[in-house]
Amino acid sequence: MNEELKKPYDPKEVEVSTYKKWEESGFFNPDVCIEKGVTTKDADYFSIVLPPPNVTGTLHMGSAFMLAIEDMMVRYNRMLGKKTLWIPGTDHAAIATQAKVEKIIQKEEGKNKNDLGREEFLKRVEKFAADNHDTIINQMKKMGCSLDWSREAFTLDEKRNLAVKTVFKKMYDDGIIYRGHRIVNWDPKGQTTISDDEIVYQEQKTKFYYLQYGPFVIGTTRPETKFGDKYVVMHPKDSRYASYKDGQKIDLEWINGPIIATVVKDDSIDMEFGTGVMTITPWHSVADFEIAGRHNLEKEQIIDKYGKLLPIAGEFSGMKIAEARGKIVNKLKNKGLVTKEEDYINNVATAERTGGIVEPQIMNQWFINVNKEFPYPFDTLPNIKKDEKVTLKKLMLSVVENKNLDILPNRFEKEYIHWIGNLRDWCISRQIWYGHRIPVWYKNDEIYCGIDAPKEDGWMQDEDTLDTWFSSGLWTFSTLGWPEKTDDLLNYHPTTVLETGYDILFFWIARMILMSTYAVGQIPFKHVYLHGLVRDNQGKKISKSLGNNIDPLDMAMKYSADSVRMALIVGTGPGNDTKISDEKLKAYKHFANKIWNIARFVLENNPEMRSDLKIAQEDTDNKKHLEEFGALVKDVTDDMENCRFYLTAEKLYHYTWHTFADIIIEESKEKIKEGGETANSAKNMLGFLFREQLKLLHPFMPFITEKVWSILPASKNLLMVEKWPN
Repeated sequence: MNEELKKPYDPKEVEVSTYKKWEESGFFNPDVCIEKGVTTKDADYFSIVLPPPNVTGTLHMGSAFMLAIEDMMVRYNRMLGKKTLWIPGTDHAAIATQAKVEKIIQKEEGKNKNDLGREEFLKRVEKFAADNHDTIINQMKKMGCSLDWSREAFTLDEKRNLAVKTVFKKMYDDGIIYRGHRIVNWDPKGQTTISDDEIVYQEQKTKFYYLQYGPFVIGTTRPETKFGDKYVVMHPKDSRYASYKDGQKIDLEWINGPIIATVVKDDSIDMEFGTGVMTITPWHSVADFEIAGRHNLEKEQIIDKYGKLLPIAGEFSGMKIAEARGKIVNKLKNKGLVTKEEDYINNVATAERTGGIVEPQIMNQWFINVNKEFPYPFDTLPNIKKDEKVTLKKLMLSVVENKNLDILPNRFEKEYIHWIGNLRDWCISRQIWYGHRIPVWYKNDEIYCGIDAPKEDGWMQDEDTLDTWFSSGLWTFSTLGWPEKTDDLLNYHPTTVLETGYDILFFWIARMILMSTYAVGQIPFKHVYLHGLVRDNQGKKISKSLGNNIDPLDMAMKYSADSVRMALIVGTGPGNDTKISDEKLKAYKHFANKIWNIARFVLENNPEMRSDLKIAQEDTDNKKHLEEFGALVKDVTDDMENCRFYLTAEKLYHYTWHTFADIIIEESKEKIKEGGETANSAKNMLGFLFREQLKLLHPFMPFITEKVWSILPASKNLLMVEKWPN
């Protein structure tokens, strides 16, 4: 009897020593698996990139959910004998990381980034990112992630920077990247543009004002933007306003005196909302900007980039919006221009990282044109011919509509197609220092775009950096060595699957499809598996602000990493949220202990772990149990192949505890007492079934299964590279 099995199972000691053993084996690296004969060069491949965690902090329970699913996929495919590659990495998360460091410097030194200067400030940011990187990597190892650390990447490292500059220049030369004045999300507090996914909408009680605008009544929650409103817009089919003609001029009294307004007829107006008529503020509203663009209307700025009113606001010039709004309403009331006001719940757009209220602004920024036609240089995508005129939007739609890749759950395919169909040009420039600097230089009226800086003197590089999503959009192929034509790129791209949260379907997945189809002529992945959010036992989203945050590493220390993994996976299908609680974690800690106790019983009675099936099948009961187990293997393998991981985990849990432990082991006790061939048959069956169960359970509970496997006699290989049961 093994001495370790006489003691209670100690996950803390086992998890540290087991992970060290895995790392030292080199089997996380598919090249080593080939060298040591675990797999072959001509085997099928399975590749996946880790959605890179932001270097702004530590992993949370949602991260643990992602890691548990991905490691389970990886371990399963490795056991199938495939060349299996899981690429690790971290994301520089430019805006979030810079904002955190700025807060630290302000708090500790009372300085801002301008006091330090760009070079010194970036040194501080890089140090902060490096420290957090080390913490994150350690956390991933604690969760048992079998990532190939020899291929680790960072979205801002030298190789990824070359990939970024290569794609930027290619897009610039193709006329897809351009600089122009368009409306963007502007964060007055952070002093930068931000993407749609960096906006948090917060419910706010406010007033909805009905204002008399000549013969019309218009509605607004933002009277402070109305100083420049000189266009009144209505639907061309609205019979209430049939007497007003497109382009008609109307004299009326407005906030700062009389103005001449112009009637505009536009199909986008909702006749059912309010009075069915509205004025527009093209400089500060995306919808209004688009109406102005369609009708070639003038655009005038009302609010500056610091959130203050400009001279067009008259006596309110220089005021912050919050200060000015009430005074502007009072002026409108005194002029008899407020006909009614109502309480209103408004979703206010705020910047996720700074909390500043987002103010749409027309600014000179860098954009990717998703509707620009260009001749497609590849013949690798079905339904797209070489040299065919395409747009990025067409590429992004084509691969999903034509099922070149599938999204699970498939309800998200319709959402993706709808969202891409309405896609606007992507603003890629950011007014921050940390990130990939835009590879464009200026000299007088000249402009130069290149991978390397111009050699002549007098050129000044663009001060802006690129949106973080630009570099993370290249993740599947930049991590495999592109723009070099590497063996990794040839052997592992397109990646097999992307596993990530459904909340970033449009912000990351869509951008990866855009970048991969454009730059390398391939889909970035064949399948997308979307997981949901992690919630507490009451169904509330887990977050620090709600006070219900659960640290996965704390839970792993308390219950074991295996318990955390099982608690997250069992009962949660793709696209669904999962609940986590102490009760659930405790249940799978008990399950780990059950496996340990089963190992003790099996080895006590079969110390050599004989598993001669011929002998075992001579007993009728044993034969039935073996046939049932064969059916289980077939069933759970089918579940694994069809991404029903939650069912596999649950079936294995019930089989091990309620069938193997409660029925088969209990029956075998009597047979073992009988001795002779009956006892030998029972022992052989127990040995076989237990070994095979460990293999099936390994992707879900890798630590305890690997530890028990190492104790079994005649276990030559690590369990992680044993073959999946047939």
